[in-house]
Order: sequence, then structure tokens, then C-alpha cells
Amino acid sequence: MCKKTRRLRGKLAEICRHDSALLKEIINGINLGFRECEFQFRNRRWNCTVLRKSMRKILMRDSRETAFVNAITAAGVTYAVTKACTMGQLVECSCDKSHMRRNGGQPQMVNAATAQAALERQQQAALLRQQSPQQQRNNSNSMTDISVGRQHNNHRAGGRRGRRKFWDNIKFPQGEWEWGGCSDNVNFGLRHSRAFLDAKQRQRRSDLGTLVKLHNNNAGRLAIRDAMRLECKCHGLSGSCTVKTCWLKMPPFREISAKLRDRYDGARKVALRNDGNSFMPETPHTKPPNKYQLVYADDSADFCSANAKTGALGTQDRECNATSMGADSCDLLCCSRGHKHRVVKEWTNCNCVFKWCCEVTCEKCLEHREVNTCL
Repeated sequence: MCKKTRRLRGKLAEICRHDSALLKEIINGINLGFRECEFQFRNRRWNCTVLRKSMRKILMRDSRETAFVNAITAAGVTYAVTKACTMGQLVECSCDKSHMRRNGGQPQMVNAATAQAALERQQQAALLRQQSPQQQRNNSNSMTDISVGRQHNNHRAGGRRGRRKFWDNIKFPQGEWEWGGCSDNVNFGLRHSRAFLDAKQRQRRSDLGTLVKLHNNNAGRLAIRDAMRLECKCHGLSGSCTVKTCWLKMPPFREISAKLRDRYDGARKVALRNDGNSFMPETPHTKPPNKYQLVYADDSADFCSANAKTGALGTQDRECNATSMGADSCDLLCCSRGHKHRVVKEWTNCNCVFKWCCEVTCEKCLEHREVNTCL
């Protein structure tokens, strides 16, 4: 994306030309997304492989698989940039302390109601920063994601539906407590993931492929934001909880990728509206997809057989599970072609012993393992 820097404009050009530290974290986030994609689909017919230019072919279409790749990539960039802020690896950001209010230099105690009100104000401010100057002048309250913003959805930005989603995983403690610690600066991650991944699409004409990609990018970022949780630590003598300090933290990225995989299974097929600026469900009389769901425009390829045009590598010689009833079963993974069974000998570490200090010694054992591969 940064190869032709002369043609780039705006924030994307600034990141590519001058901000090497941020660019490094963005690349780390993209790689994180691809690793998680391979893990989540390791037992399916499409296993998110990047071998033999398969991924390039997948990304040229607007299929269900493309939707997941775009969403997990946007989520990975958001996660990596946010984590870098928390770890102090970027000079332009740090922990999120916007909700920490001081009263004459003293910590201010909050409860569930006041904390939620503060987080809502913070979210409203973040939404306003995402809007263009024209949108702000027109007092537009639409969300910035394409699926909602361009489909005549009149929900207010950060409206009740969005707020309820944001607070799903936040369990506020009882009584009073103090904002503290180092909250993950997720709004910084969201902002720069959007600036880097959405820039080229926003410069293009409004076609279905552009709308679908922007929607799925945003769905991936929202998966990070809506998974934020509250972590607390008690302070006091003899283990008592005289003062409780709490901060916001992202969950492990594997948890995010598993949720996006579930949304891949429930992805909705869409078609372009007559106005050319929004999409609608392909099937009539069905509910439009919300901003959290993944959408696609093209049917998935047949991943049973190799096809250079679609990027499918087939499932021949893939290892399957003869006793499973899931997606990794030999019947499903091998597309009913059958499988071959063999026993292989492997040397593995065994009888490991920890020696003080600090060494682990193991013996080598020869094991026999049953392997089933697709015909």
C-alpha cells in the first residue's frame, strides 16, 4: 500500500513517508490478522493460506472469505497500534486517560453511573472526530461505518443501540472506585486503522466492492472496541479492598478473531441499491445487515478442487480427523472423495524434568501417530 508514495495523499501519505514507528505497528497488525485467520480456518476447506498467491486471488473478489480477511486485518491493525500505545512504543500516543478526572489534584471516585456517563462522552467525542467538517456543520449524527451511514439509517451517532453494544463486556464494580492504571487507547488505534486501510477506498467511486470492504473493515474495528473490558485491582492493608483502581483493557486477540469467525458463518449477501451509494440484502424482505455483521457480494469458490482463477488450492493431501463430526472431519474436508490412513513414527520430547536453576531436560521417545489425509 505504501509502494507508490508519490500518488498518496492525506494521512496515508504522512504515515508511509514519515512515521516509520507507526507503520511498523500497522504491518505487525496486518501480520497478526493473517496469523489468526490461518488459525481460525486451519480445519476448514478454505484455510486462509497465502501459498501460491492464493490470498491475492481471494482479495480480488468480494466473497465471504474476503469479508473475513478484511475484517480481521482491520481488527489486527487496531489491536497492534492500541497495544503499542499502551506499551509506550509510539511517541504520539500513550495510555488513554481521557476518562480520568482529577479534583484539585486528587483522584476522583466514581460509580457505575458516573463512569458510564464519562465513557459515553468520550465515545461521542471520538465519533465527532471521525466526521468530516461538512458532516459536523450539518450536525450529522450518522455513524461513520458505510453500511449504516449510507443506507439512510437515522440512528444517532453513539445512539442507544451502539452504546448498549459497547457496554456489553464492561462489568462495573459495586460501590465507588477510582479510574487509574493504564487503559488501552483504543480510539487512537481505531483512528489510525481507518486512516491507513480505508484511505484508498474512500478516494474511489462508490461501487459495491468499495462499500462492502469499508463496511467489513469497520466491523473488524468495532469487534475490538466492543470487546473492551474493565480490570480492577484492590489496594489496602492486609489484602483489604479499601480502594479499588480500574482501567479498560482489550481481551486477547484470539478471542476477537473467534467472534469474527462466527460472524463469517453468519455473513449476509448484499446487492447495490439503485442510488449507487449503498447496499441492501440480496434476498427481498429480509432485515438489512447491521454494522457488526460481515457482508459479501460474490458467492464463495468451491475449495474442494484447485482453481488458479479463484485462488482455491483444493483439499487434496490435507490432514483430516476420521473421528470428528465437525468441519475437520474426513467426510467434509475431503469433499466425500475419501481419505487414506497411515501410521507415522515421530520422535517427541518426553519425561521432561525441571532442574534448579534453570534448565529443563527431556528424553526422546518414539511415538506412533495415526494420520489421515484427503485423496
